[in-house]
Amino acid sequence: MSVVVSASPQRPEDVVVSVPAATIEDVGTAAGAARAAQPGWAAAPPAERSGALHAAADAVADATAELVDLVVREVGKPITEARGEAARTVALLRYYAQQVYDPTGAVHDPSGGRGLAYTRRRPRGVAGLVTPWNFPLAIPMWKAAPALAFGNAVLLKPAPQATACAVRLAELVTPYLPDGLLTVLPGDAETGRAVVDAGDVVSFTGSAEVGAGVGATAVARGVPVQCEMGGLSPAVVLPDADVESAARQVAYAAFGYAGQKCTATKRVIVVGDPTAFTDALVTAVAALACGDPAAPETVVGPVIDEAARTRVRDAAQSAVAAGARLLTGARTPREAGWFVAPTLLADVPADHLLQRAEVFGPICTLSRVDDVDAALATANDVRYGLAASVFTADLDAALRFADGLAAGQIKVNAPTAGVDFHLPFGGERASSYGPREQGKAAQDFYTALHTVTVAPAGG
Repeated sequence: MSVVVSASPQRPEDVVVSVPAATIEDVGTAAGAARAAQPGWAAAPPAERSGALHAAADAVADATAELVDLVVREVGKPITEARGEAARTVALLRYYAQQVYDPTGAVHDPSGGRGLAYTRRRPRGVAGLVTPWNFPLAIPMWKAAPALAFGNAVLLKPAPQATACAVRLAELVTPYLPDGLLTVLPGDAETGRAVVDAGDVVSFTGSAEVGAGVGATAVARGVPVQCEMGGLSPAVVLPDADVESAARQVAYAAFGYAGQKCTATKRVIVVGDPTAFTDALVTAVAALACGDPAAPETVVGPVIDEAARTRVRDAAQSAVAAGARLLTGARTPREAGWFVAPTLLADVPADHLLQRAEVFGPICTLSRVDDVDAALATANDVRYGLAASVFTADLDAALRFADGLAAGQIKVNAPTAGVDFHLPFGGERASSYGPREQGKAAQDFYTALHTVTVAPAGG
């Protein structure tokens, strides 16, 4: 029997959880239970579904301290960010508990002039959700909460590294739901494929390579699918930017939580003379506290595992060998876990891995360009398009970047990292496939729109 083992990245000898992996047969059984529970849940009055989600939110809120400690322990998220994630998880449940009351369609006059024509939304059935480890509470809930709110059942396959968080979250939420409506299925790729095969609607967050396969499988089955697949997010700094403020925000966006966010800044593009901003950024990075994620001052904790640390170190060494300058990252943290220092490199060749593909960790490049046109071209010259930011005091320039950046999330004088859960989230190009997540867009994805025409009896 295959076993899922999740260990703490700051103390690899600390096994957080070890559980049997869900087999294909287990997924089938869970899917059967979900299909049995879903029609009754969909038919329940909105107040009943809303009440269940509000009660689940209360349970999660009451367990905040426990969940924060678990997030810190299992995925190495700094405690300040872990607290924010726990609060967001509660807010997501409450937000979608209220969306239950949103309109589900519209009334129209039929073309013949008599009778009634209207649209209404119906749940799709069973939602197959595959989630990553870096937001072990929030991402499962920003997928599951709307799916449940709009009358679906849920099969959730969390990343192996976040198994304990997903299991505990389900323990808190499922007492308020019908039996079988939400099931967590720990496992690796085989379990994930089975969940994708079982879903009537599929939502995935993870790497571009895996997401491409998930999307193809769902499309071949004819089921709606959304895939969020990372980015190579740029931050553009114009000559009129507030240098100190921009440097602080870029430093946090690039290296907070060890750069392990799909919206993390990976490329900094400075227009004109980069000296002042480079100095400010190096200073801002040096000020980031690195170490034990349980310490309240820590901003940069460990990466998730040894393989991640190796990828970051290898990428930095390769860039230096190709002619890049190492601005930060020479020191090695003393902690015993999977720690790697925030690494900032200048003059990385345009064709290097760091300029073309996402390396998930605390590593970022800095480049100089001559003008705004070159900045836009450089920012867009990758296959990804998730998040981007521009720092400027010039409204015309800000609007030009807002119109020209090939990204789903565009920030002006704000960090690339960070998401407003009440707004649609998603990217362009290889960063996303399918409809947006979160906000009001969630209803569109987790429901199907039907048109009903009622004519008078007798024609």
